[in-house]
Amino acid sequence: MKPVIALVGRPNVGKSTLFNRLTKSRDAIVADFAGLTRDRHYGNGRQGKYEYIVIDTGGFEPDASSGIFREMAKQTQQAVAESDVVVFVVDARAGVSAQDHDIANYLRRLGKPCLLVANKAEGMQSGVQLSEFYELGLGEVYPVSAAHGQGVRGLVEQALEPLNLPEPEDDGGPQEGSGPVKLAVAGRPNVGKSTLINTWLGEERLVAFDMPGTTRDAISVPFERQGQKFELIDTAGLRRKGRVFEAIEKFSVVKTLQAIESANVVLLLLDATQGVTDQDAHIAGYILESGRAVVIAVNKWDAVDDYQRQMLERSIETRLSFLKFANLHFISAQKRQGLGPVWTSIVQAHKAATCKMPTPILTRLLLESVQFQTPKRVGGYRPKMRYAHQGGMNPPLIVIHGNSLELVTDAYKRFLEGRFRKEFNLVGTPLRIEMKTSHNPFVDKE
Repeated sequence: MKPVIALVGRPNVGKSTLFNRLTKSRDAIVADFAGLTRDRHYGNGRQGKYEYIVIDTGGFEPDASSGIFREMAKQTQQAVAESDVVVFVVDARAGVSAQDHDIANYLRRLGKPCLLVANKAEGMQSGVQLSEFYELGLGEVYPVSAAHGQGVRGLVEQALEPLNLPEPEDDGGPQEGSGPVKLAVAGRPNVGKSTLINTWLGEERLVAFDMPGTTRDAISVPFERQGQKFELIDTAGLRRKGRVFEAIEKFSVVKTLQAIESANVVLLLLDATQGVTDQDAHIAGYILESGRAVVIAVNKWDAVDDYQRQMLERSIETRLSFLKFANLHFISAQKRQGLGPVWTSIVQAHKAATCKMPTPILTRLLLESVQFQTPKRVGGYRPKMRYAHQGGMNPPLIVIHGNSLELVTDAYKRFLEGRFRKEFNLVGTPLRIEMKTSHNPFVDKE
């Protein structure tokens, strides 16, 4: 088992910067803005022969009694409970605050191994200027600069030392094809993305609060269902471009788009009480452009009457007609209604997006389609299709070779797409068809 290190501290002391330094990544959003991180954020790190897991947490207020700060405090307390060692991060330049004392009192009561780390300590004398932090009663103070990487290596060594880790065994490296299926949950703000993931997990893993924009980062959570491993990615809600004012929200949008592009399957979540908006159509269009397999789910289905349901179904048929290959489900994340069929569609969409299409079958199907309906003649030429093969997966790409294929109409491409989809049961994934015209050796000769 990898040891777990939890980063704890008040807002804006540099926990996310230290998280990125320890994991050698840029997974956590970093900005000079207090309260940016809200959920628990997990990452993998390695130093020498030893691997470890790091948990980034939001600004901690142990006595928060209400609102989103209470939800953030619950996330931090859960991270501390899961960890083997706690790294308490303070601001070396701001000095000790009353909130630091509250956090220190909370950590002392737990009795868990704890390191007191003074961040932003570049250029400071550790003996004199950091002496005030000893009053927190947590022992030695370790000065670091997460932004510049100073003292971070020694910090990891100190964190892992009391755990008495055994020598790691060489397992021969990761096995090919054993990675989890990446499932991103995308949609507008406040449609219930975090609530849905919490329902799947059976715990309050993510901050779910009745306020748009609660989730700011793309949070990954490992999950296993019926022996199959998944990586659930909760994304920030995407609003219209003209309504994104804060710089933080612009970072969140970038993280969400990156999460969609890196996912294998995207669950597009709609709000039954709001209907299908222009922004829902924009998000769906981006998913289609990215080539991701997609499943559509309408949340809060229990909160609308029969008339609203009928109008919503018609709206989906018209406004999201370009995703007609995707399965549609009506669910209630809060009441756990309709969630089983969603998983069936997710697995089916991933299987379709990664299916293998043998060249002989593709070529036979292509020639049968041409015999059934020949391409339209343009001028004095008629496109001639010779053979087809698979050019890629997720999304599936079929490459067709022949002569004068630049004359093939979009309507005929849709006809071929329908034949290929039916043969290979390609449900829930976009299908791309590429035409490659053979070079004419006599074109340059007199």
